[in-house]
Amino acid sequence: MTSFSGPPDGKSGLLMLRWLWLSSVVIGLDQLTKFFADTLLDPYQALPVTPFFNLTLMYNKGAAFSFLSEAGGWQRWFFVVLALGVTGVLIAWLRGVSPGQRRAALALSLIIGGAVGNLIDRVFRGQVVDFIQLYYQQWYWPAFNVADSAITVGVVIMLLDAVFTKHEENQKNGQD
Repeated sequence: MTSFSGPPDGKSGLLMLRWLWLSSVVIGLDQLTKFFADTLLDPYQALPVTPFFNLTLMYNKGAAFSFLSEAGGWQRWFFVVLALGVTGVLIAWLRGVSPGQRRAALALSLIIGGAVGNLIDRVFRGQVVDFIQLYYQQWYWPAFNVADSAITVGVVIMLLDAVFTKHEENQKNGQD
């Protein structure tokens, strides 16, 4: 994974900003699926899809795993400001990624799209819409959405990129 090394030359920075199309797709899918979930599902009523997957409309005023969901309302604007700041940093990071670092660009684009998708919910609804529920027998994973999935996949790609980049650098230097 690349580190932010300052402003890129204009050409490579603009090339990497083209990755924001993926962020836009994530935002669109996230908002579309949340609209349908909010419109078609009854809150907190599981609609079984498979033996391990339900559609279950839930609302989260907090962060991951409902962290700070009962904090009294101030957390909404805290998470809005935090998401704006993190998104700004990630976009700057994306601009600093060289054109050959596609895994890094992919990861950052997914995370940006997910962050903005949930940011839209916080600003306009005051809470995040979750509707995907995975479970095994009596063990349920907290409900999540497309934005959360994009963030998770982006972080996994980022971690794998760090490992592969280190491995590739070691191979180039004959240290493998």
